[in-house]
Amino acid sequence: MPVDPNIAAMLTMMEQAGLPPMYEGTPEAGRQLYLALTHGARTPEQLVPVGSTEDRTVPGAEGELKARVYRPEGEGPFPTVVFLHGGGWVIGDLDTHDNMARNVCRGSGAVVVAVDYRLAPEHPFPAAADDAVAAARWIAAHLDEFGGDQRLGVAGDSAGGNLSAVVAQALHADGTPLAAQFLIYPAVDAEGEYPSRIENAKGYFLEKDTMDWFYGHYAEGWDDAMDPRLSPLHHGDLSGLPPAVVVTAEYDPLRDEGEAYGEALRAAGVTADVRRYDGMIHGFFDMGTISPAAQQAIDESCARFRELLHR
Repeated sequence: MPVDPNIAAMLTMMEQAGLPPMYEGTPEAGRQLYLALTHGARTPEQLVPVGSTEDRTVPGAEGELKARVYRPEGEGPFPTVVFLHGGGWVIGDLDTHDNMARNVCRGSGAVVVAVDYRLAPEHPFPAAADDAVAAARWIAAHLDEFGGDQRLGVAGDSAGGNLSAVVAQALHADGTPLAAQFLIYPAVDAEGEYPSRIENAKGYFLEKDTMDWFYGHYAEGWDDAMDPRLSPLHHGDLSGLPPAVVVTAEYDPLRDEGEAYGEALRAAGVTADVRRYDGMIHGFFDMGTISPAAQQAIDESCARFRELLHR
């Protein structure tokens, strides 16, 4: 089907604005642009309501990390979800993904702990992966401070979906129980060749040149593209991992690898609810304020994650 008309209008407006491609600028310029397009463009009325929020810190691999705790309305105890933002490991922060974390909190009925891991190129691979795993392990050991029960999930979009898959693998390896994983158009195969990377290489918000720019800043100096901390699809044994909701978008360069990871999970005996949303593009999980179809997809996806998390 064609691109959702509301999202198509946004893409046209961005093209007409004549903004230079992110991959032609510096990481700092990319961060400022992304913040302006997300947090800066959002009105107070567009904030997804939750019970409360709290800014704090959690331990990372080499020091404290900023974090934001979102609590749902109602009485607990609740499950806890570690949320890891996208942005190619180079851009993005707690503010760019504020509404996305709110949607996960509200839609999954869980306390969400969004973690602001270190970014590249200042902190190249595997810094983000190390921070995500360290923070998740610490949160798992302190669930009484967050949701209050023993159910723990992990969620993230794009690069955050990559980190969520890495966390799920690491926590399974050390015996830390994880109830579910929510992988939103995840990047899971650094050098894979997929039709969607060609079909959707340009014109749909995330472009192949930008992906190359992200990978270049994050892992250019790493000689093993199949290291599972970078490409979790290539982990040697996916059996025993927690059940997953995997979300992909029709017009997304990352579509095929996300679906390949879902199929690999199923082949390993893991429950994987994989769904492609037609008419959607990369980033649609933060486009509910402009597209009713995107919000419907967000709500459906969070409800499916909730089913896994609460069972």
